[in-house]
Amino acid sequence: MGVTVDVAYKSLNKFSEILCGDKVEILHTGDSNIMILADGMGSGVKANILATMTSKILGTMFLNGATLDECVETIVETLPVCQVRQVAYSTFSILQVFNSGEAYLVEFDNPGCIFIRNGSLVSIPKNSRVIRDKQINEYRFRVKKGDALVLMSDGTIHAGVGQLLNFGWQWDELAAYAVKQYRMTISAVRLATALSRACDELYQFRPGDDTTVAVMRIIDRKPVHLMTGPPKRQDDDEGMIKDFLSGDEGVKRIVCGGTSANIVSRVTGKKLDVSLDYNDPDIPPIAFIDGIELVTEGVLTLNRVLQLLKRYVNNESVSEEFFLELDQPNGASMVAKMIIEDCTELNLYVGRAINSAYQNPGLPFDLGIRQNLVEQLKQTAGEMGKKVTVNYY
Repeated sequence: MGVTVDVAYKSLNKFSEILCGDKVEILHTGDSNIMILADGMGSGVKANILATMTSKILGTMFLNGATLDECVETIVETLPVCQVRQVAYSTFSILQVFNSGEAYLVEFDNPGCIFIRNGSLVSIPKNSRVIRDKQINEYRFRVKKGDALVLMSDGTIHAGVGQLLNFGWQWDELAAYAVKQYRMTISAVRLATALSRACDELYQFRPGDDTTVAVMRIIDRKPVHLMTGPPKRQDDDEGMIKDFLSGDEGVKRIVCGGTSANIVSRVTGKKLDVSLDYNDPDIPPIAFIDGIELVTEGVLTLNRVLQLLKRYVNNESVSEEFFLELDQPNGASMVAKMIIEDCTELNLYVGRAINSAYQNPGLPFDLGIRQNLVEQLKQTAGEMGKKVTVNYY
């Protein structure tokens, strides 16, 4: 099966800017995962355009097998030149981790990658090359389970300049803090958010530069099976449950929907117990079936799950408050947390039976169709870097 990765990033916009001048692209090929961090010169709209162009060009070329030299030459020739400084480009870092465990890292003018193994900082031997008058650092190495790699824009090491710190946060101090947080966190998103939050505090919550932290952790494969809705034909109940319960011991399973839970209970012969705890007045309580990690109500819960996942994907409000919400003991937060932090591939088992309750014109329109929620869930989880499959019954 090879190497599995958990990837996340967090950006802070320069104070008073609406757009971020840093851009992260996360890509998948048949045999690798790629993370690209581009930092456009300056800030605001111009920087955002430069960074977006750089990350898209690099991503497209890499996916099509272009060499590093071709990528750099294309970037140099494509990006407009700043009239004042006579340079115009965006700095960038590219990290490619192959399923075999081989890794390839390229850095151009961004702070060096922080590589953590067994809870300690590890240095990677580098090879420096000059391409089109630009010095590029290249690294080839192997990764193993438990490793974490952190890419950054230079806003991280400028944090606190002239305010709390004379010369900003030095790379060594940032790396030491990353190691400390690595030991206290299990997911890429928690590590990225902890480092980003520390930078924000050093800037006294008014960042003087766009600041981005992108994290890749090498982890075990974590499949999640989510079942929602009864099948169109009752004869398919047993087949759907058999598929949903398939897979090895490491699979975590979620059932969303009262009818679905009743079908699982009936087919498996295991008792369904409904919790009496209403932890959130807007979300129905969870239930319990032996052997199933999580049993929740259907459409209302999935709608809230989607809202949480979309906030996460948009890098919006992924803060301490977001994690407090994610850690709440209601069905929606529990499902969202499992998908964000404990899932590398999401397999959806979706029944197509029409539930007359959702055709009620008194219900909000976006709750009307389960299939619409499933399509959005598939798209959003895909944007998070999860591998998603959907099986309809």
